[in-house]
Amino acid sequence: MAMITRRALKQILFTYRPLVYSALRTKPKLFNSSIPRTLKNFLKFPLSLLLPTMAAAGVSSPDLQKVIDESEALYEKKEFDKMYNLLIPHKESNDANILWRCARAATEKGKMGSQEERKQHIFEAWGYISKALELDDNNFACHKWYGILLDYTAEYEGTKKRISNAFKVKEHFMKAIELNPTDATTMYCLGYWCFLFADMAWYERKIASVIFGTPPTSTYEEALDYFLRAEKAEPGFYNKNNKMIGLTYLRLKDKQNAKIYFEKTVNYPNAVTNDDIQAIKDAEDHLKSL
Repeated sequence: MAMITRRALKQILFTYRPLVYSALRTKPKLFNSSIPRTLKNFLKFPLSLLLPTMAAAGVSSPDLQKVIDESEALYEKKEFDKMYNLLIPHKESNDANILWRCARAATEKGKMGSQEERKQHIFEAWGYISKALELDDNNFACHKWYGILLDYTAEYEGTKKRISNAFKVKEHFMKAIELNPTDATTMYCLGYWCFLFADMAWYERKIASVIFGTPPTSTYEEALDYFLRAEKAEPGFYNKNNKMIGLTYLRLKDKQNAKIYFEKTVNYPNAVTNDDIQAIKDAEDHLKSL
């Protein structure tokens, strides 16, 4: 009889962490005394009986878990074409963990191509992430990528549309960080959101005032805090984060720290994606003016 793996256990415990926190708050002594035996028995529980619960809780089946593991390995190596080709045969899946990765893969593939190819893949990704969020509203990655793609799709619909989506975009990022407080990418996204509204041009503020009355606002300090937290959570995870730290310091007139992070951007190892390369070009331009 098949037994549940520790990887699946980790996912289940992550899914049910609100219940774990509740138990710790309400009956800590009982919880602490019983958890070792509970985990031991849980590892022996028949997988056939757990699969329905796993599906309802957003935990992937063993076969799909293999696809997920392979896609994550490809993502780490920045082999986005291979990642896309691996995941797209599963695009009709009802597994949110597969679908948000399809959305990520389509987005990354789009960034590698022409502007028209980018647009095509961004809207393809939007379809995947919309379904993923419907399937699992408690999945941090679904909220993160929904926020990212809500903003990306609005880029093709004009400044007014992008600004009108702003509160909703931030709402999904905040939900993602609530569900997973240590995710560096979500912190970067929140930092970028804050930077955009701190750095908004006068005509964009007028548009925002018309749409909202009281438009979204933020500060460079708030943006910097998110960028630095992202870098602390996962050092070197994204070269644009280094660039944005440097640019935010520059806006705050701290040229010394701006130079440090622009130099980190330029010297970023394994810069192979268009985002990496563009960040390096931008940082080089800023260094010339310092």
